[in-house]
Amino acid sequence: MGLETIDIETATPAESLPVTPPVGRAQEVAPGVRWIRMPLPFALDHINLWAIDDGKGWTVVDTGIRHPDTMAAWEQIFEGDFGGRPVTRVLVTHQHADHAGLAGWFAERFGCPVSMTRTEYQAAAALAARRDAVATQDERSFYRRAGWKPDELQTLASRRTAIARLYAPLPDRYDRLQDREEVTIGGRSWRVIAGGGHTPEHACFHCPELGLLISGDKVLSGISSNISVEASRADADPLGEWFDTLGRLRRAVSDDTLALPSHKLCFRNLRRRIDELLSDQREALARLRHALTAPKRVPDLFTSLFARPIDRSDIALFSLATGETVALLNYLRAAGAVERWSVDGVDLYQEKIDAGRT
Repeated sequence: MGLETIDIETATPAESLPVTPPVGRAQEVAPGVRWIRMPLPFALDHINLWAIDDGKGWTVVDTGIRHPDTMAAWEQIFEGDFGGRPVTRVLVTHQHADHAGLAGWFAERFGCPVSMTRTEYQAAAALAARRDAVATQDERSFYRRAGWKPDELQTLASRRTAIARLYAPLPDRYDRLQDREEVTIGGRSWRVIAGGGHTPEHACFHCPELGLLISGDKVLSGISSNISVEASRADADPLGEWFDTLGRLRRAVSDDTLALPSHKLCFRNLRRRIDELLSDQREALARLRHALTAPKRVPDLFTSLFARPIDRSDIALFSLATGETVALLNYLRAAGAVERWSVDGVDLYQEKIDAGRT
């Protein structure tokens, strides 16, 4: 389960899947739809982006981070694969920098609109604007309660500043996307399927006519998205929201649809992949409950949940593990299976004695 940085390839190869394009090129995956792969300077070293022929130009879905290498690769695509036609619109699946980082750069360069769900736009704009080296009170409180040490808390401000640098400033105006909205691109209808989990209002784009689903980070092949609690929503239940959205995707999208994810490879058999992801999370919840026969802090639970050791000196990985563990705990708390209390400012969790197991 979990942690985007854990790379365990589990998807079964399928026939007639598109070939991964090299950086700076676009590979056609369906009539008028092209796959673009951009590098990332992280453990997960790439992101998949999508371009859809819109007649006069191109609609781009997600953008990559603000980085000279990414912008240079885009310039190569503008001159080559796009045939000199402009970008006419940018659709963004969600707030994270690898998806929204260059949205403002596109808007300024082409004078094109940026379309996002409201919650994701507001979060991305806030992340892009926070270039000061000061952690918020919510952040300090959340990670202190999660068992972070004082020296680990000191890294919060620098991490926030580093993340902000991955964004170009977002435009003041954006076009709001909403769940179940129909977006017309190149004469074809793409339906927005938006919901929580990885982020609060992540948008996927489904085109039944082409048999395509741009799944973003909602459903990936080979790895599973990080489902984390954010400091600003410390008591939220993103895992419950994710279960709900996956259920809607499973009902709405046919199994022969070609899924276009943000990382790794394109894949079919969407429902099977969703069932695998649901099963992984349910197994993690069961392991967590068995670990909570005695009171535990968040870091005490990592060995029960993750296949790899969580090194506290790797602060990015430690942060992902913290957020994902709290998400699992919040789901069990919402179900009435786990209780929480605080000792010296640090939260402790334990399974309720009268809570039945499923």
